[in-house]
Amino acid sequence: MASRLTAVDDFDLVIFGATGDLARRKIFPALFRRHSAGHFPDGARIIGTARTPMDDSGFRADIAAAIAEFDPPRAGDPGLPAFLGRLFYVPVDATGAEGWADLAARMRKDVVQAFYLSVAPALFGDIADRLSGHGIAGSDARIVVEKPFGRDLASARALNRTLARHFTEGQIYRIDHYLGKETVQNLMAIRFANILFEPLWNAHYIDHVQITVAETVGVAGRAAYYDHAGAMRDMVQNHLMQLVCLIAMEPPWRFDPDAVRDEKLKVIRALEPVPESDIVRGQYAADGAGYRADVGNPASRTESFVALKLRLANWRWQGVPFYLRTGKCLAARTSEIAVVFRKPPHSIFDAEERQKPDQLVIRLQPNEGINLMVMIKEPGPGELRLVEVPLDMSFAEALGVDIPDAYERLITEVIRGDQTLFMRGDEVEAAWAWADPVIRAWEEGGAQPASYPPGTSGPDEALGLIGRDGRHWRNLQS
Repeated sequence: MASRLTAVDDFDLVIFGATGDLARRKIFPALFRRHSAGHFPDGARIIGTARTPMDDSGFRADIAAAIAEFDPPRAGDPGLPAFLGRLFYVPVDATGAEGWADLAARMRKDVVQAFYLSVAPALFGDIADRLSGHGIAGSDARIVVEKPFGRDLASARALNRTLARHFTEGQIYRIDHYLGKETVQNLMAIRFANILFEPLWNAHYIDHVQITVAETVGVAGRAAYYDHAGAMRDMVQNHLMQLVCLIAMEPPWRFDPDAVRDEKLKVIRALEPVPESDIVRGQYAADGAGYRADVGNPASRTESFVALKLRLANWRWQGVPFYLRTGKCLAARTSEIAVVFRKPPHSIFDAEERQKPDQLVIRLQPNEGINLMVMIKEPGPGELRLVEVPLDMSFAEALGVDIPDAYERLITEVIRGDQTLFMRGDEVEAAWAWADPVIRAWEEGGAQPASYPPGTSGPDEALGLIGRDGRHWRNLQS
């Protein structure tokens, strides 16, 4: 089955921070894959900017090296020279005057203009001011900003005000790469395009929801950022919150950017405050090593693991707990959502203790796909024995397509002008308004994070969080 393409208009995409790690590791390989798929018109151009002095040919050589390093199978692609021919480079000082006139001279006014700020949030205001002051960004220009979008509610509001000085909300695209994953978008298709699930999608039939984002790596290489942020800011307030929204939202009146985001906002505003007893923070530790050694801070209380129980104050989800966990140095790399249904109200089978609840498991990584775990009769003669089996659909296998990377989809949606997969300003602020009291209580308290050995499922306290409700976490599986 071939992947169908939706054509995009001619564009100039300017990437600030074009020599940085994110651009080289994710953005340019994603752009090359879209080019190779034939998604870009002939006149599409990509302009890199950074402080590093460089010309077009030097920049093209640098991006060719980045593709060879981060997407090796495509390094010898015969389409690479044509892609590199789309690339241009302008040295720009984000906080000064140098380079802006040169960038203005490179820009076209009769095509889609998109400005991707792959830089620290502290530079958002300087760049926005200069794009406007030098007349570079047209009235329909789009500006893309990466997370972290603020450190708390106050800083998120300040960033929103900074961008709003020169751009309307309809021009601002706040990226959360989780929303670009094929499976995350399929969550909406499963819920709202199939009558099978929607009648069951409520407290009458669902026992609880588990959301897990686990990584096997530690924080080495991101120590400076991570020890300042922690798992709550880095993962829960944005990525996991977005997954909660997509699971819990009401059907929007249509598949429209603001209609979808209106319903997500209602979910965040319905979140009840989280008591301290419903939060577990952990930190991986080992003899002579561990998190504190990785960040070079022997007194650090920053969490590398968080587990918490959320409750929603609305009719659909009253009494249904949402259990979230995320962490570093865990037993497997996996991201999944498990919707666990209630058991039948009466079992006709003798082996009732072996009857497990049905589960809808949405895998985000690795091997994106969906499992519906159901009970069937175990094959063979003799007594009727129940066994749990998955009705498994791996998207790559079932549809025979190469699943696009999240950045491929998100950048394409920016060019198309579709904001459905991007966070709105009030949505970001609402998420911080919920998260701030949780983080503040932790930072003001004197408790140390619970220790857990690398390669495990996290601290024992996380098992107790869900275990005291008579439930258990799903096993971490890569």
